[in-house]
Formats: sequence, structure tokens, C-alpha cells
Amino acid sequence: MKKIYQGMMRMAAGLKRRIGGILHDEEGMGTVEVILIILVLIGLVIIFKSQLTDLVESIFDKITKQAGSI
Repeated sequence: MKKIYQGMMRMAAGLKRRIGGILHDEEGMGTVEVILIILVLIGLVIIFKSQLTDLVESIFDKITKQAGSI
């Protein structure tokens, strides 16, 4: 019975080390951060869609008018 208990404790310690290594691994953090930034930008575009459309249209109108005078 004691051998089974010791084997279980070794397995638990190994599992704990593996989980600790996964939690402290920062390899995937860059991907998560980029996805969050993209989601925020998409949200801002959706919220301010009409204002952005008006701004882009006015800029292209100015470019078209000034291009005719050149």
C-alpha cells in the first residue's frame, strides 16, 4: 500500500511541475494580445462606422476636387 501511495505522490508531483511549466510559459501570450487588439479595433470600427465613413468620403472629395485643378 505504501508503494502505491509513493507512486501516486510522484505522479502528482510530476503533474504539478508540468502544470506549473504550462502556466508560466509565455510563448502564446503574443498571439492572445494580438487577437485582443484586433477585436478592440473591430469593435471601434463598428461603433464609429458612420463617422469614419463620413471622414473618408470627405477626404476623397477633397482629393478629387484638388486633382482636377492640377
